Amino acid sequence: MSLENACLFAMNASRDFGASVSRHLGLALAEHEEREFVDGEHKSRPLVNVRGKNVFVIQSLYSDHQQSVNDKLCRLLFFLGALRDACASRVIAVLPYLCYARKDRKSQPRDPVTTRYVAALFEAVGCDHILTMDVHNLAAYQNAFRCRTDHLEAAPLFIEHFATLLASDEVTVLSPDVGGVKRAESFRLALTRRLARNVAGGFMEKYRALGAVSGATLVADVKHNSVVIIDDLISSGTTIARAAAACRSAGAKQIYAAATHGLFSGDANAVLREAPVDKILVTDTVPPLRLDASLIQQKLTVLSAGKLFADAIARIHSGGSIVDLLKS
Repeated sequence: MSLENACLFAMNASRDFGASVSRHLGLALAEHEEREFVDGEHKSRPLVNVRGKNVFVIQSLYSDHQQSVNDKLCRLLFFLGALRDACASRVIAVLPYLCYARKDRKSQPRDPVTTRYVAALFEAVGCDHILTMDVHNLAAYQNAFRCRTDHLEAAPLFIEHFATLLASDEVTVLSPDVGGVKRAESFRLALTRRLARNVAGGFMEKYRALGAVSGATLVADVKHNSVVIIDDLISSGTTIARAAAACRSAGAKQIYAAATHGLFSGDANAVLREAPVDKILVTDTVPPLRLDASLIQQKLTVLSAGKLFADAIARIHSGGSIVDLLKS
């Protein structure tokens, strides 16, 4: 696919992921400036001509040790606005991890619907198109934005990994809660096709009220099976740990957790160290910067999403199909 008239930027906080996308795409990262002021304000601007070009900007919106999620969001928005003012033809925000996607509805009276507000911010600075991967609620994401949106899935990456790892095992794909059943069922069907044999499915009971999680019923046959617990993200790890413990008690042979985004917040180190999970798979949309090195070595496998995003960028630029890209 031709990349003529395309321009690719990566904000400083996402340079590593941007370098991976750049390498797979065969398009060098364009130069830009992010300048800090002594009062805490900042500015971002392109250092190359973007007039009339399709401009892609990579920024994964998670907090790290240097910048909060709000810092990254604000810097990105200002940069997108600067590109629009510099007469870019199209401005496409490439968000490997989209912040505030979990606050997509009113769960209590007078609650904010933050996903919709974030969408309005992107539209206000002139963003034409959003590309992200495995948001918490796909319907809410699609309804929040009025600009064009595309949504990638990590499932093809996980499918290829497990196709080799579980080639000779009886397998059960498990959702750790009822809300993820549709995601798990789609993954189960894809893995069934890839392995050319039946893969079982199931889910874990889970209720959340005032920050407390309850429910311990496992609706699945996992005895002597290798279990893949599939989710969109791992935060504190308690949801994965509960599901893994139930599977181990029910006689599971091996237990794997696969989640696109590894946030690993709060007590994740302690929770996941004790959890009866043999391996945890995540992608590099969020680096595992909060996990202890020993836990990473013992349990974590990180799959690169750089090529998937590179292929999607090429298709968006040339008018190709994202649907065909995600077939597995």
